[in-house]
Amino acid sequence: MARQSSERSTSAGLAARYFAFAMLSTAANFAVQAAVMELAPSPSLMPSILAGTAAGFGLKYLLDKRWIFFDGYTSYGDEMLKVVLYGVFSVLTTLIFWGFEIAFWTIWKTELAKYTGGALGLAIGYISKYTLDRKFVFKPEEA
Repeated sequence: MARQSSERSTSAGLAARYFAFAMLSTAANFAVQAAVMELAPSPSLMPSILAGTAAGFGLKYLLDKRWIFFDGYTSYGDEMLKVVLYGVFSVLTTLIFWGFEIAFWTIWKTELAKYTGGALGLAIGYISKYTLDRKFVFKPEEA
């Protein structure tokens, strides 16, 4: 338990975990996008973007809840509120991600550009998301 408490207070450890989880979520997002593009090719990017975003969302929520914010389960109602707030902030920050991915694709029309834009958009979105989640979703309980 002492180790977990010290890990919570180490901002470098927290930043490293958050970065690693962002990379895992990004990898899951891109892997699902690639699978959708391969299995169900479409001239539209939306099916792959939506599927990838859903995969990244689920993985990131679970990792953030347990290993970033050390948030326990209190009640069904509280958990649903957290998921909804997390989802709302995810939508807002996903618009950043999609905007960059679509803009890079539109300008350069290459897979490299699409994924470069997506990675940049995700990075900006994750930084914003952490701040919003810490303040509104997984609020530390203070006396």
